[in-house]
Formats: sequence, structure tokens, C-alpha cells
Amino acid sequence: MTSLQKDILELREKKALVQMGGGEAAIEKQEAMGKLTARNRILALLDENSFQEYDLFVEHAARGFGMEKKVLPGDGVITGTGTIFGAPVCIYAQDFTVAGGSLGLMHARKITKIMDHALKMKVPIIGINDSGGARIQEGVGALAGYGEIFYRNTIASGVIPQISVILGPCAGGAVYSPALTDFVFVVENISKMFITGPNVIKTVLGEEISMEDLGGARVHAEITGNAHFYAKSEQECFEQIKKLVTFIPWNNKQRARAFPPKEPIFEKTVNDIIPSDPKQPYDVRDIIKSIVDDSDFFEIQELWAANIVIGFGRIHGETIGFVANQPMVMAGVLDCDSSDKAARFIRYCDSFNIPIITLEDMPGYLPGVDQEHAGVIRHGAKVLYAYSEATVPKITIILRKAYGGGYIAMNSRHLGADFVFAWPSAEIAVMGPEGAANIIFRKEIMEAEDQDAMRQEKVKEYIEKFANPYVAASKGYIDAVIEPRETRAILMHALILAKSKEESRPEKKHGIPPF
Repeated sequence: MTSLQKDILELREKKALVQMGGGEAAIEKQEAMGKLTARNRILALLDENSFQEYDLFVEHAARGFGMEKKVLPGDGVITGTGTIFGAPVCIYAQDFTVAGGSLGLMHARKITKIMDHALKMKVPIIGINDSGGARIQEGVGALAGYGEIFYRNTIASGVIPQISVILGPCAGGAVYSPALTDFVFVVENISKMFITGPNVIKTVLGEEISMEDLGGARVHAEITGNAHFYAKSEQECFEQIKKLVTFIPWNNKQRARAFPPKEPIFEKTVNDIIPSDPKQPYDVRDIIKSIVDDSDFFEIQELWAANIVIGFGRIHGETIGFVANQPMVMAGVLDCDSSDKAARFIRYCDSFNIPIITLEDMPGYLPGVDQEHAGVIRHGAKVLYAYSEATVPKITIILRKAYGGGYIAMNSRHLGADFVFAWPSAEIAVMGPEGAANIIFRKEIMEAEDQDAMRQEKVKEYIEKFANPYVAASKGYIDAVIEPRETRAILMHALILAKSKEESRPEKKHGIPPF
């Protein structure tokens, strides 16, 4: 055997060893926790035989603490490219079987290299996080690695889609990379995200808390809002990612892929969904399903701030972003969390050329000391900013209540909406008819022999004069009052008309949102 043949054989053997990650024992331990290996996760997500791995032989350069003697295959992270439904993506997956997936400088540079590649090629970047955190033995080198990742997350924001998948621990500084990306996926009993671990909390504060209660999947999907999608298994998570990428474009210079148009198949018609009693709630998602293609609505952040509903659907084959008040939860009011949720989604749609349809039915912003002290003014202003800033096609349908500041905030004509339609059931006013009548007609009500009868009469008078869509339509604030059954057809027409929309903003480096 020649020396060249020996070298090639050694490389093949080394490659096989590197592909084994941390070895059979570590892999068995990973699988015993109900977790796939990093390599199998990539293969499960990408199209079959499409994965091309890069930097397979990169090794750490750490010295001290015995690190010079340690062999860490691939330095604990797998990077490369592949396709999903035939379209290219860049991807990396931290390998928990190798030194707990800890991040050192070369580990980080493998990640930043594939991130740079994604940005240059204008394709999505998908990061699978499963790491014990910074590699302590590398000290500031590990911290530098995190900083370089955060910087690239920020530069790529709004240019290419960034998807984070939390499939194990993601602790300390590591959590800020997912927080800077567009979509975060978590899996029940597997995903863990926190700044400070349970042991540190016990030491410092003397409190006992489990890792799951501190930063488990459900916590981030329902309480913190850090996660956008929640799954019961890794495979379900991968199916969610595959569905998401069918709705979004590959970069900010493109539009989302169009699909053959389909009629809605929802069992209820639009006319059947809203109750005749204006005080009765209903599920606004039923409205969306009754107008989108194939009644297929892909909801985002379903469990968090449920008084607002956001997500993707299609109309006539084209991706649409939906923002809708949810009367079933807190009457659909805007509060701190729902304002953040809506504003961020509006800005994502605007960055990636996705038209926005707003379905409005809400009595305004949530009042109360708690909300005022939590900064509802600052948070609520984010919705105003996001809608005003957006230049994609913006269409609003007022279904029922549109009161006060809420009417303005939910993509009103005054914030630059391209089309505003209202159903005959719409009530547009400074406040609800009962509250308004009690203020405006206070004297007449107080002096009446039958105050309740007079109050009802004045409420009816207020509704006839102000709380209906025709007053706003007479001022040009509403383009048309439409029958509910006409909604899909009118939206299709408006979207076709707005497809070539061009709108500019004053030249500037960037605005200053109310963060």
C-alpha cells in the first residue's frame, strides 16, 4: 500500500469516527433521553440525500486544563447545506454527545461560517440548539464566539429567514441567538431555555425550582412568548418547520412561492360564525379558515397572548399574513403582550414581502393599573409603529367592535391601510355605545322618571348616529361596507390590485421603534 493510499484510508477512518460524534455510549445516552442525534436531526429535516456537510475535520485549538489532549469530533457541531422541498437551506446542529455540545471558539466559527454562507447565498439558516453552554475551559474565546453569532443574527435579520430549533438545553448567553431569530421551535420535555439555571437560583435566592418550570417548552410557548411553535415530539417539530417554509420566501428580494388556488373547505360559512348578539364571543380563527385556500391557517404563537391571533394562510395561492383580534380571549383587547406579538409579526411580513390582512373586533386597549405600570403605552405604540412603517399591501376588515385607540391601531386608514372594509355589524366609535351614552346623555338619563328606559333609548340613538360603519364610510375612512359572504372575493380583488404596489418612506438610516 502506498503512502497516499494509507493517508486516504486514515482520512476515511477519521471521517467515520467524526461522524460517530461522541461515540456509541454517548449516543445511547442521548437516545435514552428521547432525543435524536445531531446528524439524524439534520437528515430527518432535510430532503433525502441532500445534506452536504462542511468543516467535518475542524478541531478545537484550546490549550490548558488538559484540553490539548482532548479530541472533540467536529468540535461538537455539524454544519452544512441541503434542501427542503427542493429549495436550498443552510443548517447547523449542535452535538450534545460531544462535550455536551459546549461552544468554544472553533465551534462558534463553524456556525458563523455557515451563517455567512447563508447570507451571501440569500437562503434560510436553520440552527438546532442542544448545548450545555459556553466551554468554560476556553474562557473569553467562548464568549467571543457567542458575540460573533449574535452579530450575524442581527445583520441577517430581515434579509434571510432565521429559524431556531431548541432540542435540548440552551442556557446562559446561548439563549440570545434564538431570541434574535425569526422563529423559535420547542419540543415538550426536551427543550430548555434559561439565563440562570436552577442550581444557581437555589444558591443565590434559596428557591427550589425545576428546570422544566424554569424554562421548559411550555413555559416559553405559553408564558414568556419566546417560542413560536410548540410540538410534542421532534418529528412533529420537523413537520412544523417544513410547513412554515412553504409559506415564506427564501429572502427579502423574493415573494413566497405561489401554490395552485383552492376554495375554502371549512364547514361553516362566514355568515354563520359571528353571533347576532354583539356581546357574544366567537373564534376569529373560524373566520380566517372560512376565507383562506383549503381552509389552511398556520397559526404562530398559538398559546401566548391568545387575545391576538397571528399566522399564515393563502388566498388565491398567495401567502398572506393574518393579524386578528380574538373575541374569545379578553374580548380581543390589546395589552402589552398581544401588542408585542402583533407588532413583531407585522414587521416580519413587511420585511419579507408578505401582504397583511387585519381582522378587527376589539373594544380597545386593556385598562387597569397593572397594564399601565407594565408599560401598555410603550408596548401598544409598537403596533402603531409597525403598521405605519409597513409598505406591503395592507387590508383591514372591521368585523364588529372598533373602539377608541384600538380602532386606530388595528391598521386603520389613518395608519396607511390600502383598503379598509367593514361588515354591517361593525361598530366604530370612540367608546362602546353604553359608556358613551352614559357620558353624553347623563343629564337626560338622571332627570328621567324611568332611567333604565331612557338609557336604552339613548344607547340606541348613539348607535344610530355614531356606532355603525356608515358614518366612517361617509368620511372616506372605510372604502366599502360589504356583506360577510363577499369577503373572500373582495380580498382576492384587493390583493390582485395591490400586487404591484410601490410605496416609499423618507430616506433614513433606520427609525426608532418604541422598543
